[in-house]
Amino acid sequence: MGEGRRHPLIDELSGQLAAGRLARRDFLRLAVLLGLSAGAAAALAGEPQPAAAASPMPPRGGRLTLGGRVHALGDPHALAWLQPANLVHQVCEPLTRTGFDNITRPHLLSHWQVAPDLKTWDLFLRDDVTWRSGRRFTADDVIWNLRRILDPATGSSAVGLMRGYMLAEKLQDGEATHQLWDAQAVEKVDDFHVRLNLKHPQLAVPEHLFHYTNVMLDPEEDGRFGVGSNGTGAFWLAEWQVGERAVLRAREDAGPRGALLDELVFIDLGDEPAAASGALVSGQVDGLVRCDYAVAEALAGRPGLQVHRTRTAATAMLQMKVDRPPFDDVRLRRAMRLAIDAGEVTRLALRGFGEPAEHHLVAPVHPGYAPLPVLLRDPAAARALLAEAGYPEGIEVTITCKNWPQWELDAVQAMVAQYAEAGIRCTIEILPPPRFWEVWDKAPLAFVEWAPRPLGFMLLDLTVRSGVPWNSTGFSDPRTDALLQRAGAEIDIDARRKVMRQIELRMQEVGPMVQPSWLSVVTVMSEKVGGFRLHPTTLLFAEDYFLRT
Repeated sequence: MGEGRRHPLIDELSGQLAAGRLARRDFLRLAVLLGLSAGAAAALAGEPQPAAAASPMPPRGGRLTLGGRVHALGDPHALAWLQPANLVHQVCEPLTRTGFDNITRPHLLSHWQVAPDLKTWDLFLRDDVTWRSGRRFTADDVIWNLRRILDPATGSSAVGLMRGYMLAEKLQDGEATHQLWDAQAVEKVDDFHVRLNLKHPQLAVPEHLFHYTNVMLDPEEDGRFGVGSNGTGAFWLAEWQVGERAVLRAREDAGPRGALLDELVFIDLGDEPAAASGALVSGQVDGLVRCDYAVAEALAGRPGLQVHRTRTAATAMLQMKVDRPPFDDVRLRRAMRLAIDAGEVTRLALRGFGEPAEHHLVAPVHPGYAPLPVLLRDPAAARALLAEAGYPEGIEVTITCKNWPQWELDAVQAMVAQYAEAGIRCTIEILPPPRFWEVWDKAPLAFVEWAPRPLGFMLLDLTVRSGVPWNSTGFSDPRTDALLQRAGAEIDIDARRKVMRQIELRMQEVGPMVQPSWLSVVTVMSEKVGGFRLHPTTLLFAEDYFLRT
């Protein structure tokens, strides 16, 4: 990554590191966000640089077959969940990538520079990237994609992350809508240089660019994606049969950015854990995109197979529609939180593959996380709040959830049992994932899984900021919005922790969710699969994979 001038806030971060106020991993993450290369940041942090070791070239060629659902494709900029995005990412790529170490690096970019006030971001493109059609990837492509992603008509969840600093409310035909806050908010400097001019300071721009909807589509295809679509990635989509299989073939013209494999095939195995285990053991597939914990437990130690596991800031939360009864009453929402024991739900549902959460969406692994006293289960207090809210005899609710991964249903069933003691009588509506993702944002009470984000305020930006696309609960709180705006611009870790503590407490007090757990993700691969590492998001970086001979 080229750097140019060093950002003046790097010295401030170095002082925080030296004073013991900033952990080394958080220094690395923040220094790279400010435009320092990962190597330079590590050197500045005093990390020894490993000696370069000669490694044999991995073998090329062959077909890798993975088990994973093959769902219908939609607009990649407006996808609501990761599984179809995982296939899109092999064809169309983001500008940045957040790595296995939670550090965000350039991908289609060569580097970036940010102004001292965090309001001007200069994005420099690699000059060796071409579309499969042979056309060079340039600033015009980036600008078209960013403007499309930020257009509320597209319906991209990325608006939740970027709205606060890229959009403004304006009147159009007498109605309020959101548009780019300035005509030059996304500016072309030259063919390989794009400038983002922000309305407000923001630290996490490179991490927002990795959000899984933010791939670069070919403007000449006007946002369409399917078999044969143009892309900058190492593969192209050759076959797509919903519910059956998808075939990705390596680009022959990708040069040093090309794939090691000839072909990557996805086989739809359905949602039954037994089908996944059987396909692996029989050799029908070489690995799984992701699996249930029961599959990992059953196959652990089996010769020829390797279980991959990674701790994440992924979660699922019980989302309440707060813009309609009964969840418009803050007392009822607090009762829903007080009526469960997050530790017990985590123990029963995650079987050692997770840790309890605190109902505010900020994980202990996030920089700026502020520890709070444990919110203990108190069924009597929950009953009293229900009575105050007008439900002295308790209340009946329906929880909508999906049947895969299995831990989600297990968690819901554990909560339902605990809720009964507090007078909250629950019916469970269980849906297959494709049907669930059609209604997840419409159900009054739904248990929804969320992929991990690198910084503690990012998931909150997506889900509780007023009016953003993925705020499915209708939650709107000016105080929370203002705190999130402050958190996104704060570089001092102690100052940000104080802001995050206010946000965390606010969510426990009035928030729209019950969040019992943070989870690890797991999968199983054949030992013949080389180059694979399980990313916290479960996104695949398949250009790195190869088959051992």
